[in-house]
Amino acid sequence: MTTIKKTVDVLVLGGGAAGVCAAISAARSGLKVLLVESQGCLGGSRTATGVDTFYGFYTPKQQQRIVGGIPWEFAQQLIKADAAFERKNTYGAGTGITYDVELLKVVYENAVLSAGAELLYHTYASLVDQSEGQITNVVLANKHGLTEVSAKIYIDTTGDGDIAARAGAPFEKSDANELQSLSTIFFLANIDIEAARKISHAELSDKMKDANRSGKYALPREEGSWHVTPHSGVIQANMVRVSGIDATDPYALTLAEVEGRKQTQEYVRFLKDCVPGFENGSLIGTSHYIGVRETRRITGEYQLTEEDVIAGRRFDDGIACCGAPIEDHRAGADTRWVYVQGDGYYHIPFRSLLPQGIDNLIVAGRCLSATHSAQASARNSAQCMAMGQAAGTAAALSIAHHTKVRDISIPLLLNKLRSEDVII
Repeated sequence: MTTIKKTVDVLVLGGGAAGVCAAISAARSGLKVLLVESQGCLGGSRTATGVDTFYGFYTPKQQQRIVGGIPWEFAQQLIKADAAFERKNTYGAGTGITYDVELLKVVYENAVLSAGAELLYHTYASLVDQSEGQITNVVLANKHGLTEVSAKIYIDTTGDGDIAARAGAPFEKSDANELQSLSTIFFLANIDIEAARKISHAELSDKMKDANRSGKYALPREEGSWHVTPHSGVIQANMVRVSGIDATDPYALTLAEVEGRKQTQEYVRFLKDCVPGFENGSLIGTSHYIGVRETRRITGEYQLTEEDVIAGRRFDDGIACCGAPIEDHRAGADTRWVYVQGDGYYHIPFRSLLPQGIDNLIVAGRCLSATHSAQASARNSAQCMAMGQAAGTAAALSIAHHTKVRDISIPLLLNKLRSEDVII
């Protein structure tokens, strides 16, 4: 098979929240950028997985906004278009910004292309070649065949750390039974919102427990949630829990997709039968693919810890702020929540985006270097976007100054981010 060769300055692999911001940031610096995505839209969990809310912009208790830059540009654009609104105190996670999923796909695409980046859908990175601590090329596979892309800097925003792993960078991955569970998001129409709102979150949980005890229903998670959307009578529900799955195993992931849709039908049946306001509900969609919270966590120059999160620790190389609680969707019927102390936020250090042993690779998003518990906080959408912007900016500085990514000036990086309205 003939392999096409292509050269760019920055190759961003993964078009989720982090990858979008990485590509925009690098392209705005005048670099030749290619953004590669395996699906047919941008946004990843924020769109194709159905998570229709940006979390992490505000600290939960203080309600202080701690993320700006490109992520805040998106939030403001959606709000001004009457396609998003702020939801206060969303089950302990703080204020979330709920948006129209379909419009966000278009907003992301317009922003990437307007910045001058090139976009490629329906494409996987199948091979990664590296020599002496440098990735030399990535082989992409799609219907056209194979394309060998060489870049100066590679940014892994696959969520699973695929590129880092294939390049031989070290990583951690919990046992499948300890990994955070997977969820299939679903949407219901024809809901009587006023009636449904009269049932508190605690009462909904009690109804789920009663349903399970009756033997008439099988609901693995007994404290799921639902919320309104920008569309009248339409709600989004996050109730499904598929545990014990290593989502880097395609066979296990396939079975998880099957199980997620099966559980969706059961939760819809429960809601229609047992919860006021849902009697006439109609299932109008499930996520294009099941939501994955955790797989590989790269071993970086620094590993963010639960102690860092709880203490609200600051770092000299902090490139993003995070106030999101540890929200560990462990196996079982409940979720573990632990909150950031002090003034409510901590720093994500740049070193946590730098895989050990590879000089021209940056990661951003949920595969950052963090412990299981710390990742359960830092994986929120606003933080993933902020990490992406930092990665794209760092790539531009590395190329401009002809230096390894890990050797760029941290004060220079932070000053550049601040000039882009990033909050640090």
